[in-house]
Amino acid sequence: MSDQKLERIKELVGMLSEAARVYYQGQDEIMSNFEYDRLYDELSALEQETGVVLAGSPTQRVGYEVLGELPKERHAVPMLSLDKTKEVDQLAAWLGDQDALLSWKMDGLTVVLTYVNGRLQKAVTRGNGQIGEVITGNARVFKNIPLAIPHSGEVVLRGEAVIPYSEFRRINARLPEQEQYKNPRNLCSGSVRQLNNKITAERNVHFFAFALVSAENVDFHNSQEEKFRFLAEQGFELVEYRRVNKNTIADAVQDFSKKVSDNDFPSDGLVLLLNDIAYGDSLGTTAKFPRNAIAFKWADEIAETTLLEVEWSASRTGLINPVAVFEPVELEGTTVSRASVHNVSIVKELELGIGDKIEVYKANMIIPQIAENLTRSGALEIAKYCPVCNEPASIHSENGVEVLFCENKNCLAKKMKTLAHFVSRDALNIEGLSEATIEKLMEKGLLHQMADLFRLGQYREEIVGMEGFGEKSYTNLIDAVNRAREVTVSRFLYSLGIPGIGPANAKLICKAFEQDFARVRCAAEEELLQIDGVGPVLAAGFRQFFDDPANRGMVDALLGEITLLQEQQSAGENTMQGLVFVITGTLTRFANRKELKELLESHGAKVTGSVTGNTDYLINNDSMSSSSKNKKAKELAVPILTEQQLLDKFRL
Repeated sequence: MSDQKLERIKELVGMLSEAARVYYQGQDEIMSNFEYDRLYDELSALEQETGVVLAGSPTQRVGYEVLGELPKERHAVPMLSLDKTKEVDQLAAWLGDQDALLSWKMDGLTVVLTYVNGRLQKAVTRGNGQIGEVITGNARVFKNIPLAIPHSGEVVLRGEAVIPYSEFRRINARLPEQEQYKNPRNLCSGSVRQLNNKITAERNVHFFAFALVSAENVDFHNSQEEKFRFLAEQGFELVEYRRVNKNTIADAVQDFSKKVSDNDFPSDGLVLLLNDIAYGDSLGTTAKFPRNAIAFKWADEIAETTLLEVEWSASRTGLINPVAVFEPVELEGTTVSRASVHNVSIVKELELGIGDKIEVYKANMIIPQIAENLTRSGALEIAKYCPVCNEPASIHSENGVEVLFCENKNCLAKKMKTLAHFVSRDALNIEGLSEATIEKLMEKGLLHQMADLFRLGQYREEIVGMEGFGEKSYTNLIDAVNRAREVTVSRFLYSLGIPGIGPANAKLICKAFEQDFARVRCAAEEELLQIDGVGPVLAAGFRQFFDDPANRGMVDALLGEITLLQEQQSAGENTMQGLVFVITGTLTRFANRKELKELLESHGAKVTGSVTGNTDYLINNDSMSSSSKNKKAKELAVPILTEQQLLDKFRL
């Protein structure tokens, strides 16, 4: 055995172990699935050739290492991994003359459930295949798990906890980018292993049973399919499966493949399980694989194309991510022309250069990735400046992975939430500018500062050519931007995202300075404190915002693009001046409490959240309600008005 091969084994073990560690702990992936599989196969071949298997080799481990503070427990029956193939012909050859069950290989977290006397007694994660974590309390709040089953004997089964793509998108949309999950599997892992099962319950985890380990006093007539039927009778939702033989397996695989892109749950292939229980058991196991089942991973459809450019996309965390743009190719029935390259390390590993011939594929038939660079010119220059703010960018090393980072704390990309707030309905109300659209505009280099929103009209060709856009979308966007050029002083003040300044406070402040924004922006803390509803913290934050040179420059640039309007004075503007209201219960005359609150404030009233001795009126359509606010109002002799009584009393 050559020293070179041994060194390569050591190198591969290190690379694959680190990739597996960050993957299973929910961190950003450092290599694609395609690259991981390629390196794994290379390591396996070297180990077989040399006879050397190092301690800690990924070929000898199953699943993630158990971490955290959850109780640990050893599995009564070790959970082995599955051997795999990407060839349908190999599936048919492996099957021979046997029948088998073909089902989804779901991409979540495997959980073992134990029922005793018809009740869920225990739930344990797969862990490293030998020892898992006890997550019984969390399993009890899975979306579709039965807490009680008809069978009274002990039942032990395995299944996959998964989070649907729709739920994954919903949860990520509520998180800041630095806290978002990379994929549904990472989110599921974090959700299932929570110490607080309230969080698990909020994540809508689903459970799909895929194997019955044991069931007391039940004869399954030597059939795995009978086991599946038994589980269904107990109330479990099963993985979708089909019974196949060597003559029907190719069509079955094809049928499954057609469903991948439309499925709401993540999967990374199929599982083929021999139906004959006794025959399957007689085959035994290897050190790592059972011989009664095999996994099928989609043979990636690979297309050759030419790398046209690499866009450097800035994110709100400061990371600048490389995105490969290539000549469009057809993959899995759709046209693709872009693929994330993830980080600088992968750019260097692929030795990318403009004009290189590259091979691309869709990971799990969904996510475009670069499989290989056939030319490997290595000529691509790493960006030296942030594509959004044009300030210097530098390479950081995080867990041994090189990433490009923008050092400018005032970079617009880092202020995505501020920008999204600026265009929101209660601010400038620019329709069609979602966070996703804003990010696309940043990727194209069309947004460097907030005022650039009003200059998008000059980029018609670039915007029309953006993914998901067209001529109509461009026209609608520019029309919305132009409508926003005229805005009231208070809406503009609110749009700036000053901490603590909501629509009501913005109106109060602007009113105090007679709608003169020049006076508003120069207001001293002492002046602000004289306004009812403005306290020391809010006043200090307000002043701090306008004392920042970067913020002043941003505001000046915006004022060069917009026209400030005076607030429309409502009839009887001050008829409620000084009155304090509390709103509770269901409304019928107003869309929501916010709408009613704005009406009251427009007439000079103040709306608070709790009933006190300073409250003048409680608004509640159910005056007989036993709610805490009603009780408090009655104790303090605060009048309770219905919506209609309010409208009549103040002639609104």
